[in-house]
Amino acid sequence: MHILGVDTGGTFTDLVYFNGQSVLTHKELSTPHAPEHAILRGIATLGIDIEALQVVHGTTVATNALLEGKGARTVFVTNHGFSDLLRIGRQTRDELYNLTPREKRTLFDPQLSLETGGRVGADGKTVQPLPAEEIEALVSRIEQLDARAVAICLLFSFVDNRFEKAIRERLAGRYFVSVSSEVLAEYREYERGLATWVNSYLGPVMQGYLSRLGEKLPDSRISVMQSDGLTLGTDTAERNAVRLLLSGPAGGLWGSFHAGAGVGHRRLLTFDMGGTSTDVSIIDGEFGLTGEGRIAGLPIAVPMLDIHTIGAGGGSVAWVDEGGLLQVGPDSAGASPGPACYGRGGSQATVTDAHVVLGRLPSSCKLAGNLALDADAARTAVSDLARRLGLDTQTCAQGIVRIANEQMAQALRVMSVHRGHDPKHFTLVSFGGAGGLHVCDLAGALRIRQALVPAHTGVLSAVGLLAAPSGKEVSLSCIRLLDRCQEDEVSGIFGQLECRITDDLGAEAISEFRFKREIDLRYQGQSATLRLPWLGRDAAARAFHERHRERFGYALDMPVELVNVRLTAHGTDALDMPAPQIARREPGRPFDQAALVELETQVPVFTRPDIGQGQALTGPAIIVEAQATLYLAPGWTAVQQVSGSLLLERTDAC
Repeated sequence: MHILGVDTGGTFTDLVYFNGQSVLTHKELSTPHAPEHAILRGIATLGIDIEALQVVHGTTVATNALLEGKGARTVFVTNHGFSDLLRIGRQTRDELYNLTPREKRTLFDPQLSLETGGRVGADGKTVQPLPAEEIEALVSRIEQLDARAVAICLLFSFVDNRFEKAIRERLAGRYFVSVSSEVLAEYREYERGLATWVNSYLGPVMQGYLSRLGEKLPDSRISVMQSDGLTLGTDTAERNAVRLLLSGPAGGLWGSFHAGAGVGHRRLLTFDMGGTSTDVSIIDGEFGLTGEGRIAGLPIAVPMLDIHTIGAGGGSVAWVDEGGLLQVGPDSAGASPGPACYGRGGSQATVTDAHVVLGRLPSSCKLAGNLALDADAARTAVSDLARRLGLDTQTCAQGIVRIANEQMAQALRVMSVHRGHDPKHFTLVSFGGAGGLHVCDLAGALRIRQALVPAHTGVLSAVGLLAAPSGKEVSLSCIRLLDRCQEDEVSGIFGQLECRITDDLGAEAISEFRFKREIDLRYQGQSATLRLPWLGRDAAARAFHERHRERFGYALDMPVELVNVRLTAHGTDALDMPAPQIARREPGRPFDQAALVELETQVPVFTRPDIGQGQALTGPAIIVEAQATLYLAPGWTAVQQVSGSLLLERTDAC
């Protein structure tokens, strides 16, 4: 066993190495211009032998390329009369009642949208043919547009994709080509077309990045986390770039799931606060998946974990708006120059600087294991901002932290309260380099009485990558009334999908797969669907009525309609990460004291490795480890668990 988990974030790149017996962790400042540089530096620092190394990678390359509009020049090919498909979309408007709305920036160039024949009807019959001469004319037009990629989305190609395949075969080897019948074989031409375009737009970017990484690690096997929490080998991942948009945050849910299982907690609210952003999600016994995710303002209909991201992290910049009010984020100081306390030339006050001023990050701490704090620079940055607001430095620092807390608390409410879940029935799992500094405040704001801070909390997303199985989901739209579906007909569709997914994953070198069969159902006349396991026609109908009543508060006496059939292959190759070995020792004693300015008192500072199993600490206290710091607020206790996690409980009244 020789495996490395790598999670690349906007500020830090986290590495977790497991050699079969022990775990090594490291944080390296990210290099956004070339993410592989930070990875290679981290490998060198840990002294890892790259021969026969297995690397599982969570990357933000695809996400950043889409957010920054730095994808490949892509031609979009569709049927006659539909060249404006991507620009029109669903005609949703951000400013519905504004007669002079601001023009929205779009990534789509109308000059790169081409029309062709090869149209299929909903019944699978040919509406417009696609003769060879029309394909040649199309290829000639594409050649004149200086494109690197082509996205092909023909109407009802999920029913019959022969015309898409004919165009792709003619373009093969010259461009990065995506066809909608393979990217997302579902109805709704806009969502299918957009997913196909994004896949081609990002494909050359991911090919280039993963090729460079592979050249630096020639004897290593590299796999990449997908948005749905399953991993793919690089060859397959390059062809499925649209499925990598939540690659980074997905690892954290696996880490949270295993940490919660280690203490017998399965209902979790997860909270991952890094340097640039915060990701929140909910685990109610299992991960939630959505086909309605949005990235860069675009609806991305491929399956992804239900994660809500906001621009609030340790490096989020505090600033004064036009009305003279204090604001925090979404702009971040990033890795370079970073917050002022990094001592790398940053001068703007950030959330991390505010914690330094308040004493929650004592001067004895070293961020990311080796980055010494520049407390004077942090105080100068916050003081400069405080003068502009007419506040003293301490009050300004408290305001920065409170605003960041409220932003994150609202994100947690979106994932819980807004969906009918009472947060007090969940355990708040905090991780990421900055998460521990806010966990008690956030739990209090949501009336949560228990929180969990896992082992290796500062690099938990990288830990989770090691525990994620390989696999992929494929789907097919087949819209019909459920009571008219024959059992063998649905089984036949699952069989087709099984052949397709086996072909997709044939090069993954995985010996065995476990298949999961699911369907999307709705009441006839509805547009939204519910995802349910396939248990047979009658059982599926009963389960749908029950789920609809549970989700929306009512069920209808109406026909149920089958919309999509889904098959997910899970590899059985996931690593069962061992719990950290915690020696039975005498209760640890604080090694230092820190002046907690907001409480006007000295508080004990503990190192996490020295806290004995079963030892209980009472707040206020500060607990430091190599990649993160925990602020245990007054009214809270923390107990070291056998699994290595710290279980926090609130002792005072909410």
